[in-house]
This record gives sequence, structure tokens and C-alpha cells, in this order.
Amino acid sequence: MIDLSFRPEDITLPVGHFLSGKVVSGGKDIAVTSPGNGSLLAYVPEAGPELVHEAAQTAARVQRESGWATCAPRERARVLRHWADLVEQHSMELARLETVCSTRPITQTVGWDIPFLAEGIRFFSEYCDKIGGDVAATSSSLLGMTIYEPYGVTGAIAPWNFPLVMASWKVVPSLAAGNGTVLKPSEMTPFSAVRLAELAVEAGMPAGLFNVVQGTGLATGEAICCHPDIGKLSFTGSTRTGIAVMKAAAESGPKPVTLELGGKSPQLVFNDISSVDEVADRIFRAFTGNAGQVCVTGSRLIVHRGVAEPLIAALVARCGQVAAFAPWAAAASYSPIISEPQAQRILNLVENSVKAGAQSLAPCLRMNSEEGGIFLSPGILLVTDVKSPVWQEEVFGPVLAVQTFEDDDEAFALAEHPVYGLAAGVHTASMSRAMRAIRTLKAGTVWVNRYGRSSDFVIPTGGFGGSGIGKDLGRQAFEANLRLKSVLMAVE
Repeated sequence: MIDLSFRPEDITLPVGHFLSGKVVSGGKDIAVTSPGNGSLLAYVPEAGPELVHEAAQTAARVQRESGWATCAPRERARVLRHWADLVEQHSMELARLETVCSTRPITQTVGWDIPFLAEGIRFFSEYCDKIGGDVAATSSSLLGMTIYEPYGVTGAIAPWNFPLVMASWKVVPSLAAGNGTVLKPSEMTPFSAVRLAELAVEAGMPAGLFNVVQGTGLATGEAICCHPDIGKLSFTGSTRTGIAVMKAAAESGPKPVTLELGGKSPQLVFNDISSVDEVADRIFRAFTGNAGQVCVTGSRLIVHRGVAEPLIAALVARCGQVAAFAPWAAAASYSPIISEPQAQRILNLVENSVKAGAQSLAPCLRMNSEEGGIFLSPGILLVTDVKSPVWQEEVFGPVLAVQTFEDDDEAFALAEHPVYGLAAGVHTASMSRAMRAIRTLKAGTVWVNRYGRSSDFVIPTGGFGGSGIGKDLGRQAFEANLRLKSVLMAVE
């Protein structure tokens, strides 16, 4: 077995923005620390409006002058495929850059994140010459057509929880559709995106087409949203920030937005399940994956009273088996919390919920690892009031809120949320019950007898209501980066 462990101090970090094919500095410094041990990794410069303006104008000019949008689509696809090959060739380097400042253990960045990234690039490369428009049904004296065209430049604001994967969901379909792109990664996870952009240029992408600007949401993100050369926006993050992005897009455009926002996803377990242990494994992974720092975390368990006791006991037992290791350790499989403020927010939500009447079945507590870092043990709370903070609010941590039900109508009523509609899970042996759940649950994605995405890219993802607008992945994500032009021509 290959030893994947490494020392953070041995990693060379690409510190800065990536403009016109080069790493550049500029702007006030932001401290970047590692959640794995709390150490200071580097100071990253923050891009203000002037540097964002340069990045957007450069992307617009290069997109126009390079022929990226007007070349044979297969040529654009060839560059993207080469980019994917380079990602695989540099997989260990990218995995370490991803792990050193994020919550992603090295075993998972090597085993899932980087392979998923490479295959995602290949997936969207295949759309380059597959979508071009239609000929409309008109009279014989007219020729009617619809033509897809790129926006020119898109803006992407990516989160910290899966830095490379989430950035690629935004950047890759935009570039495949013929656009230039300006990406702002999270200021907490700034390094891997720069290396990804360097590999794009090495693959043959015109320098300056894909630019990376570092900074906070208030300074850099707002400048991206408001820039007149940026014709479309994509954002993943909180619902509150998504509303601000949409408002900025309306005031500075208007321009279309794709928003993947918060979630408070239910998991419904019916009394006809064939194996309590199998379902317990699924549910446990669904609320502890990346220590619950996932938009689609299955954080609300709605379980039939007939199977509640053994299922909850199995989940509590699994909570006690989690161990904390620094993300770069070979034994690491459980993620740290991204920052001390986030850890304290999670603990406060749990405490306030207990004060409001929730019963702690497995306590969410601080955990120790040999190198320090910020770790919280998985927590389970039994609640009886839908107004409980842990039932209503997105915790974004390893906390599961549980309620029980007696009949299907009660289960579906408990699954309702006044704000969120991102995802839902259904665990049942009944096909008719599963189909009723699929039709009833107000969620952008419903998983049946599983929880979480597969390694396929064809199924789009995105939420309803306060969980967002538009879709990532699938054909829909590619088409969202194109605008439709109608043509009507007189034929003599």
C-alpha cells in the first residue's frame, strides 16, 4: 500500500493571483491557516476592484482575440482533454495542495477529489461539439434557427469545502462553452485553484482566458458580481450570500446566475428497510462526510418508530468509532472543521438546541489529534419541536437531528422545510412508497436507497427555494453558460 502521508512544510504553495498565465501579487495580505493543525501557511494578496477589472478585461480580450469561441469545437475539446490528462499526471501534487489548507483528508483527495475533477473536465469537453442550436419549423419562404453563443466572460465564486471540485463545476462548463472565466476561490483554500489554472495554460488554453483572483467575498466577490464585462455568474455558498450575489447581478446587469445554496436535507427511513446496519452506514456517511461540511448533508433523520430504536443505537455506536488525525496523515479519514469560528458556531447551535429541549444522544464535542487542529465528534440530537435550532438551521457540521413518525403523511410533513429544498434521501423497500416520496418531497435531488452523488456527471444538481437557482453538472450546466440567439431569414 502506498503511504500517502506528507509534511505540510514540504509543500510549495502557489501564493498569489493567476493573471495572463502568470502568478502575480497585488493587494493587502490575508492570512491562510490550516484547519489540520492551526499553523499559518501563507499570506495571500486580496484583489480589489482594479485587479478584478484587469482580470475580467483580460479574459474578454483573450476570448475575443484567441479564437477560443470560434475555433473548431473539437479543438477546444482537445485542449480540455489534455488538461484532464495533466490533472491526472499531477494528481499527487494537486491532492496535497488541496489537503494542506482544506478539510479534505489526503486519502480522499487522492482517491476521489482529483479523479473526479479530471473526469469532470472530460465530461464537459464532450459537449463542445454536441450542442449547437436547432432549425425551427417555419414556412418554406423563411429559415428559422436558434444558435447558442457564449456570454464572453463568466464569473465564478467557489466555496472552501471541496475547493477544486466545486471550482471545476463552474469553470469547466464555462470554458467548454467558449467563454473566458474569472474565478475567486475561497480565501481559506486559495492554492489549488492557481495550480489548476497553470495546468490549463500548459494544456494549450490561451493565457489570460482563465484567471484566478484571491480575496474575500466583500472585496473581491462583490467586484466580480458587479463587473460589466462579466455576463453570467455562478456561486456556491450560503443562502444569505446567494441573495447578495443575485441582487448584485440584477443591479449591474441584469445578468443570469447559477446559485447552489444552503440545505437542511431530510432522510426518511421507513419500517420496511431490509437491513438496519446498511441504512445506518448510509445515514452516518451522509451526515459525517467532510465532517458535515457539505451543502447536501443529510442532517435531518425522520425515522419510523418501529425501527427508530435499533437504528439510533447503531448510529450512536458509529459516532464513538471516529478518530481524529491531521488530514495529511495516512490514517486520516475524518475531516477537521474549517475554522475556529465555524466550530464555535456548531457547538453553540447544539447547546442552544439542548437548552430548547433537544435530547443529546451522542454529544458533539471537541476532539484531540496529535497535531492539534479543529475537530468535532459526530453528534446526534433527538428533537420533538420543528422550531428547534438544530432542526431549522443549516449547521454545516457533523450533527444529526432526529424525529420519529408513525405514518407516511407524518413523515412527509416533517420533511418540509420553510427555506431549504436542496436534497432528500428515502430508505424503503417499497417501490410505490419511493415513487410517492419522489413526487412529494420538495427537493432538487432525491436519492432512494443511497445518499450522495455517484461518479457520473450527467445528473444535474441544484436546489429549490432558498437552496438556489439553476443546476451544476449535466447538460444543463453546459447550456447555462450559453445564450440563445434566434434567427429568421427570408428565403427568395
